[in-house]
Amino acid sequence: MESVPQHAGPGDGAAPAPVFAPDPRRGRVFTTAQVVRGTDVAPSGRLRFDALARYLQDAAEDDLADAGWDEPYGWLLRRCEVAVRGYPGRGQRVGVRTFCSATGPRWAERTTTLAGPAGDLVQARALWVAVTREDGRPRPLGETFHRLYGPSADGRQVSARLSLPGPPPARAGTPWPLRATDIDLAGHVNNSVHWAAVEDVLAGLAGTPVAAELEYHRPILPGQHPSLVATHADDHAGVWLLDGAHRLASASLTLAP
Repeated sequence: MESVPQHAGPGDGAAPAPVFAPDPRRGRVFTTAQVVRGTDVAPSGRLRFDALARYLQDAAEDDLADAGWDEPYGWLLRRCEVAVRGYPGRGQRVGVRTFCSATGPRWAERTTTLAGPAGDLVQARALWVAVTREDGRPRPLGETFHRLYGPSADGRQVSARLSLPGPPPARAGTPWPLRATDIDLAGHVNNSVHWAAVEDVLAGLAGTPVAAELEYHRPILPGQHPSLVATHADDHAGVWLLDGAHRLASASLTLAP
C-alpha cells in the first residue's frame, strides 16, 4: 500500500500547534484504526472533513458495539469542533482513540483523536444528544450510560448551546441539491454530508483549515432544497446551509496560509 507523508499543518511553523485534550486518567478509551483511502482525500491529498466525520461516526459505533450495550435510544449530533496539527495522507494508517469527555442532562461529548507514527494529528470534540427513537425527543442518558462512560468524563459538564453567528443578511445563497445517498437510517441527511458542503467551499480557497466547527440546527429532510452561503476574509471562512430563512447548519473555519 502506498504511503504518503502527512500534509503540513499548524505544527509545521506557521502557527503554534493546538493543545489537544489528553486521554482520561481512568475510564473507557476505545481504540481502533483507519486507513486513509483515495476516496477520503481532496485533490491536494488532504484528508477531507466529510471523510473525517465518517471516521468519527465509525469509531463511536464500534465503541458502543464493543461495550456490548443495547442502547435504548438514538443520537443526534449537535456540534463538532476539530483541531488540526497535521493531515494524514493517502495510504497512511492512523490510530483512532475515542472516549466520553463530558456530559450534560441529555447529551454527551465524545473526544476522538487521530494519530500517526509521529504523534497526534487531528482531534475532534462532538456533542451528541440522546433522543427517543419514536419521536426524536431528548431524553436522559440513564444509569447504564453513566456506568460505562461516566468515569472517563470524570464529572466534567458540557453545554449544548449553539453559538456560531448567522450568515450576512444580504448574502444570497446558491442551491445545494441533495442526493438519495445523503439520507441515512434516521431518515435525514447524515452528519458527514454537511461537511461535504464545507468541502465545496474549501475547494475554492487557498488556505488549509487548522480548526473547524460545525453546528447542526435542524435535520435536513428528503425533499428539502437547501441553499449554501459562504464568506471568506483573511484566515477565516464561514459556511451556512439554509432552508429559506432557517439555518440548517453553520460552520466556522480557521485557515493557515
